[in-house]
Amino acid sequence: MYYQLSFKTGRYIVEKVSDHPNGVVVKVTAVLIHPKQGDLHHPHETEVFFHERKALAQYEKRIVSPNLLKPYDDAVPAYEASLYKAVTAMEEKLAAEPTSFNQLALQKMQSLKKEYAHYYGIKFDDFSNNEG
Repeated sequence: MYYQLSFKTGRYIVEKVSDHPNGVVVKVTAVLIHPKQGDLHHPHETEVFFHERKALAQYEKRIVSPNLLKPYDDAVPAYEASLYKAVTAMEEKLAAEPTSFNQLALQKMQSLKKEYAHYYGIKFDDFSNNEG
């Protein structure tokens, strides 16, 4: 069974692996919403340490509280396709309002895209070659 998990500022599709004394162990299978960039304690500010936040990795395991898991009944996309969609959606949202914060966040997203391309083979400029 698949679940939806909100973790920090991202949202993921996960599956339960096992019980754990501190909760349940889940494994990441897809990304629904990419984590936000920047300092969460000082939102929309650029004159602070600006965090680069990666999405949880494919098959990454986390111990979470069971009450954070919500059933997920839709089709589960491939991790790479879901990451591409989440990154693209985040970039579109940031580009829609050209603030200094959003511009810095877009720079962080460019850096992350290079890393994702390296690890997952995603070509963000031509994703049609990655599907199938």
